[in-house]
Amino acid sequence: MTIVRGDTRKQLQQGLNAVFGLTYNEWPNQWKDIFDQNTSQKAFEEEVMQTGLGSAFLKPEGRGVEYDDMAETYVARYQHATFGIAVQITEEAIEDNLYADQGQRIARAMARSMGYFEEVQGANVLNNAFDSNFPGGDGVSLCSLSHPLVGASVLPNTLVTQSDLSESSLEQAAVDISNWTDERGIPVQCSIKRLIIPTATQFVATRLLMTPYQPDTNDNNINAMFKLGTIRDGFSVNRYITDSNSWYAITDVPDGLKYFLRRPLKKGIEGDFDSGNMRYKVTKRSSFGFSNPRGAYGSSGST
Repeated sequence: MTIVRGDTRKQLQQGLNAVFGLTYNEWPNQWKDIFDQNTSQKAFEEEVMQTGLGSAFLKPEGRGVEYDDMAETYVARYQHATFGIAVQITEEAIEDNLYADQGQRIARAMARSMGYFEEVQGANVLNNAFDSNFPGGDGVSLCSLSHPLVGASVLPNTLVTQSDLSESSLEQAAVDISNWTDERGIPVQCSIKRLIIPTATQFVATRLLMTPYQPDTNDNNINAMFKLGTIRDGFSVNRYITDSNSWYAITDVPDGLKYFLRRPLKKGIEGDFDSGNMRYKVTKRSSFGFSNPRGAYGSSGST
């Protein structure tokens, strides 16, 4: 498609007070509260889960120690995708515009489009967290009751009964996380770093996490999560989460949810010799995903 003078006809004559709609206050990058940031120089990145050793064994006197094994279990792949947007505008539309440089306006509009796309891609890792069509390296979705471990055991990172954000559901999440083990069943030390919520539950989260007293009671009980600092960095509202009842706890487990920047924004401007049209293009390469599912705990909500 090409922008012609008919698309900007009001800007071709005197008397126009303002051209609006391309500039707004912008939210900070919300995906940065979810993902650890990395760079890449390859077509894709792979990360492999390595099992550690199990518990040590008692050594009877006069006998040798028992041997154990370490092995790779699964691979998480980050496939970088290229995304972008382009605009073409006629020579006449540029020449006859009386109010502003069309190139500057196009650049602002493309920057908003690119930022929006990347926010949606990041949020979709959580939006698809309960969908078996989007498995991680271990073959199940990000939030599941059955992440396979060595042997017959499994690791859950969601509630048995899905529940909306509340004091009891958040406390259960903290208890479940404190009971996590590694691939061989040895307990791991991890905690909730940040709660990620949709806009609809920001007031609930404020009452749960930012008061020293237990919410919604007439008693003078303390707020245990506030007192214990259960959620280290509080909560962040993500405006791109599609399920208004869902919520997600991002943990401090290494190699959890990751973002890879393969190539930063690349801008291109060129003119067409025959038509005189100007073409503007911007592209970027990146990927979102997760390696260790212990990087998050989530609930899809009760409805």
